[in-house]
Amino acid sequence: MQIHKVAVLGSGVMGSTIAAHLANAGIPSILLDIVPSKLSAKDEAAGLTLEDRKVRNSIAEQNNAAMKKMNPAPFLVPEFADRIEVGNLSDDLGRLKEVDWVIEVVVERLDIKIDLFKRVAEHVRPGTIVTSNTSGISLKAMTEGLPENFTRYFLGTHFFNPPRYMKLLEIIPGPNTDPEVLSFMVEYGERVLGKGVVMCKDTPNFIANRIGSFGSPVMIKEMLRMGLTVDEVDALTGPVMGRPKSALFRTIDMVGLDTFIHTANNVALGVPDEKEDFVLPEFIHKMLANGWLGDKTKQGFYKKSKGPKGKVVEVLDPHTMTYVPQKKVQFDSLDKAKAAKGLPNKLRTLVSGNDAGSEFAWNILKPSLIYAAKLAKEIAEDITCIDEAMRWGYNWEMGPFELWDALGVKATADRIVSEGGTLPAIVEELLAKGLDSFYQETETGEKAFFDAGEYHKKTISPYSFSLKQAHKAGKKILGNAGASLVDLGDGVACLEFHSPNNAINEDVVNMINESLAEVEKNYQGMVISNQGKNFCVGANLVLLGQEAEKGNWAVLDQGVRDLQNATMALKYSKKPVVAAPFGMTLGGGAEICLHTTAIQASSELYMGLVEVGVGLIPAGGGTKEMAVRAMEGILPGVQVAPDFLFAKRFEMIATAAVSTSAEKARQLGFLRASDRYSMNPEHIILDAKARVIDLARNFRPYLPTKYKTAGSGVRATLEMAMYGMRQGNFISDYDQYLSNKLAYAITGGNLPVGTLVEEQYLLDLEREVFMSLLGEPKTQDRIRHMLTKGKPLRN
Repeated sequence: MQIHKVAVLGSGVMGSTIAAHLANAGIPSILLDIVPSKLSAKDEAAGLTLEDRKVRNSIAEQNNAAMKKMNPAPFLVPEFADRIEVGNLSDDLGRLKEVDWVIEVVVERLDIKIDLFKRVAEHVRPGTIVTSNTSGISLKAMTEGLPENFTRYFLGTHFFNPPRYMKLLEIIPGPNTDPEVLSFMVEYGERVLGKGVVMCKDTPNFIANRIGSFGSPVMIKEMLRMGLTVDEVDALTGPVMGRPKSALFRTIDMVGLDTFIHTANNVALGVPDEKEDFVLPEFIHKMLANGWLGDKTKQGFYKKSKGPKGKVVEVLDPHTMTYVPQKKVQFDSLDKAKAAKGLPNKLRTLVSGNDAGSEFAWNILKPSLIYAAKLAKEIAEDITCIDEAMRWGYNWEMGPFELWDALGVKATADRIVSEGGTLPAIVEELLAKGLDSFYQETETGEKAFFDAGEYHKKTISPYSFSLKQAHKAGKKILGNAGASLVDLGDGVACLEFHSPNNAINEDVVNMINESLAEVEKNYQGMVISNQGKNFCVGANLVLLGQEAEKGNWAVLDQGVRDLQNATMALKYSKKPVVAAPFGMTLGGGAEICLHTTAIQASSELYMGLVEVGVGLIPAGGGTKEMAVRAMEGILPGVQVAPDFLFAKRFEMIATAAVSTSAEKARQLGFLRASDRYSMNPEHIILDAKARVIDLARNFRPYLPTKYKTAGSGVRATLEMAMYGMRQGNFISDYDQYLSNKLAYAITGGNLPVGTLVEEQYLLDLEREVFMSLLGEPKTQDRIRHMLTKGKPLRN
């Protein structure tokens, strides 16, 4: 089975953004929607009729165009919108013969879906995969009476919104789904679309929405019962509980109150025995009637407005239905929980206090834990599916069974019983075995979960690699406090940063050099990656600022030289080195990647040379490398004016541009045409390993060469552009000063245009400029501001 082209039926927000995500993965699609029933005023004025193709495709066309204005952006780069064609469901169903997969994303009404699938069955080629993106309607009911050769290839693929950013993909087998089709779609979802795939049973709202929709009404009712406020509840249901910063009410404002109510009602209809659990208080329906839907109507549980001193945020008082000023939330249990280290300790501290905050936290956690445990066998193959669904679909730090373990299963069960509660069967089964956790970790770091009376090893994707597990299995080759070299197998090693925040420090630089020496002797090549929150956010700014304030210039100069030498050693390594960056890859982190043989990035890559934000220029080879790359690819003997080529590289550094994706990083010049990216961030290490093996088969190390300087003429052009920016008040005096320093370094100083120089000359220039700027009081002010405020100072 292969998927080369897809048809998406339904172009609303969900359908269009699914098409966008397919485009991100390199899969073209046809986006179809209904034909409008009447002309718009614009079409009428243009003399069009309902028979004109432009009108008939207008709904899909408008929804596709609307994605270009969406925030967050659904495309890796806007140009990927060209991978989507539009049409309509009346004229273009015959085009389903062109596709290998049809995704239905129309309105959540069973009768409409049944009718559509009957029509789809008449047009698709035999063996075409057909799926529904329903969030909870029975798959069996959708396909009653359809032929077996259609239902064999039919299943549910429930994406979460927005599809580009939400990891979860729930896959639900239909009553007749061929197991081979199911296996193919699980792998396709993980490998090609980059999703965390969870297998669900065909039960109402599947897993994530079933569990997630239960918890919200519980919280809202408990808030009213205890007389708490909206902002108090959000303080208690955010990161301290392992939930997103948006907590309960800010999240509802973000997704929309109408969507929230629809989801709750949908679950209630599907599980009539539990209907009362999903009934929402009357004030919620008043908000809906008032049109207070959240962010899209500029007021919901929170209302934002402009006051004399700037933005004013007020919160809803559900008793008076008026907005009141936010207040500082104070609970002793909350303060102690925030101070505790690690989520398990935070949770235990939060629920064991003696104030209203602690009582609320326990009273909302308890029913959610019981509900998930009660439903475990009904909705999922095993408990890992439930935990993964909540982590990937709702951004919980821990799923329900991981929460049971964090709180202590026995302690939690004893408290539930003491309060008159009944334990779910799976909890009683675990305790009867004398066990106190749903998960165990083996000596080699493998995860095992409890099911049917015993522990089972969690299946690991063949495309993923755990560095943590590799350490436990004794795979570390070398290491210090800042980094380690780990054996990936097959003659490939991985240089892993694990300094605080993965920042570059002396230990990291030393380990780069030691690792290269080891790999050149004993391995085929090396990957550089890690499994932290971000790949690397740059140098240790705290240490840099401290040394500058002390005036330790010799130490700082040597530190810059050492980093430059390390990045150059990477570039001229005798064995291939492949960087596998992801997330934030800034400053020195980007410079390390720029000097490797190749890059195998995550599609979600936020890479940039951002040093001007702290009053500096890139000096780990970044400025040099941008100068080198400006003239790369120009054929010998071809005369090219370097102004434009250098201007683009200069602008990227001077504006501290950061890519919004790996594809954007390519456009900015951080990734070359030959560099690649993986849609699934968990796959980048093994994908990079495969790239190393491929390169090693016929590897020829880079040889030093000389490069042409842009010269003083280009520098003057860049300086003139910065002068214009200053005159227009787009930049400050110091911004202009920094930009002129950067222009000097990137164009080769005072040398004439086209002068051939070695890379070391350019490295010396960038280091000299960097050191001179480090001594400037305004640069030191910028460093202090970044460290204290977490954002750049425009002085």
